[in-house]
Amino acid sequence: MNGYLVPANAKRGTLIFNIFRPIDLIMFGVGAGLSLLLLMIVDSSNTILILLSCLPVGITGLLVVPIPNYHNVLCAIQSVLRFYRERRNYIWRGWCFYERLAINDKDKK
Repeated sequence: MNGYLVPANAKRGTLIFNIFRPIDLIMFGVGAGLSLLLLMIVDSSNTILILLSCLPVGITGLLVVPIPNYHNVLCAIQSVLRFYRERRNYIWRGWCFYERLAINDKDKK
């Protein structure tokens, strides 16, 4: 036994098909439904309107596609927005080299 209380892939068991959260599937379903509704309404002779009516399913599909280091593109966008929107606290740990550099600068003069 390796001594871990929780296996590394424990969160994947809570996801649908081990990939999607419920909100991801709901969002993709709404995009697909909207695209189907638009395809039924749009005249089939105009190619540009057909492509525009497929846009909701394309956008929601790109948002829920899994990517490395994040759950999916939507989570990555949320992380970027949270980074720029929220206050950041930088915890500094380490050595201060300012005094050593200042001493070296005095020695050169």
